[in-house]
Amino acid sequence: MVSFTKQTYYIEKLSALIEQEQDLTPYVAKIEDTLSSEQIAILLEAFPIEERLLIWAAFNAETQQQIFLEMRTESREMILNACEDEQCFPLFEKLDADELLDISDELSDRFVYYAVSKMTAKQRGLYKEAEEYAADEVGHWQGFDDLQVPARLKVSAVRKICSKTLPPLSEVFYVTNADAVLLGEVPISKIISSSSDNEQAISELIQGDYETLLVTEDIYRAAEKVIASGKAALAVIDGSGCLTGRLGLTTAYEVKDQQIETQILQSGGITEEEDLFSNVWTSSKKRALWLGVNLLTAFLASWFIGLFEGTLQQVVALAVLMPIVASMGGISGSQTLTLIIRGLALGQITEANQRQIVLKEFKVGVINGFLWASVIALITYLWFANPLLSLAIFIAILGNIMIASLSGVWVPWTLTKLKIDPALSGSVLLTTVTDVFGFIAFLGLGTLFLT
Repeated sequence: MVSFTKQTYYIEKLSALIEQEQDLTPYVAKIEDTLSSEQIAILLEAFPIEERLLIWAAFNAETQQQIFLEMRTESREMILNACEDEQCFPLFEKLDADELLDISDELSDRFVYYAVSKMTAKQRGLYKEAEEYAADEVGHWQGFDDLQVPARLKVSAVRKICSKTLPPLSEVFYVTNADAVLLGEVPISKIISSSSDNEQAISELIQGDYETLLVTEDIYRAAEKVIASGKAALAVIDGSGCLTGRLGLTTAYEVKDQQIETQILQSGGITEEEDLFSNVWTSSKKRALWLGVNLLTAFLASWFIGLFEGTLQQVVALAVLMPIVASMGGISGSQTLTLIIRGLALGQITEANQRQIVLKEFKVGVINGFLWASVIALITYLWFANPLLSLAIFIAILGNIMIASLSGVWVPWTLTKLKIDPALSGSVLLTTVTDVFGFIAFLGLGTLFLT
């Protein structure tokens, strides 16, 4: 595993080569030899799309395909949208069913059709079979490694199979009858070390207890079972007991990690597939929904404060609206904070790309700031019929969301420099910044306009 320090070096070195307009091919070749495709995918996501395409073009076709399969959804879309179809088609050649299933939901039909047309007949059949299941069912995620042996097969024949290259995480053969019904498992180690008669049927070596997964079972519960089983994989069967595939430990952990990451990011209004350099309008639209949801809860809190309007008299308007200012800044900042902490954890953010990230997040803050400041100012005017109060809250909300977006970048960045975990303390500092700025801006403007 390459350290984040080394990955940071690669990012800064590539940035320098691009700035100097030098040929990237020799250096990219070194990266191909040093990093895995997953690590290269993470590295590429640290660059804006223009620079990313320059680096992407320097990789050979085989490496591009491997990287493409490891990318996040939005990163794949950015590559596909930036390239002509003729340049993209090689990415979908000779894929197996498992690989295409991982990305098919994100692809246009023309790419899916092309990928299927380039498959072998066997892989094409496996793909179509898996497509019959929903994305949250085991059948959609199962592997199709060929570890199935007929019950009548002799031990000697199975030993010959063992001498060949087996799929990763292979520890058992699945024994089936003539109708493909699973009869049980036989450990590969038992076949190799057994002193059994070579003419003995493999079915006679079946061990008693084994666990299976139903093909329609929930994938998240199934992943937990695989992880808890202590085995490399669990067999997957259909309602008739027929073997359809297996769910491996690697896939189980990928599903589990994806579930955890999704929950963490969604708590901040971010999707797990959002790219550091995704389109400003795309990022704005995705986050605007959560700002709107937050606005509803903020107005609910303000409504309760407003119940005391009769006694608070003139200052009641400021008191009622203060939570909205703080809340809108807080949720906007937390969205950026979540995205930046992930980027720091993956080693994607360096001195070389920090300015571009700050600029992108500032633009997102300006767009959402204008949108929601206008909505809140209009509601405030309809509520209190005071144009100066509406102007005060418009300026305060706009400023607070812009400050929150910038703080969402600078707070975790600064904490990382100070060797403090931003995941633990970033939200506290961010909330403090947005609350203090929001209250000072709103109350200061309120005092200026209303007194």
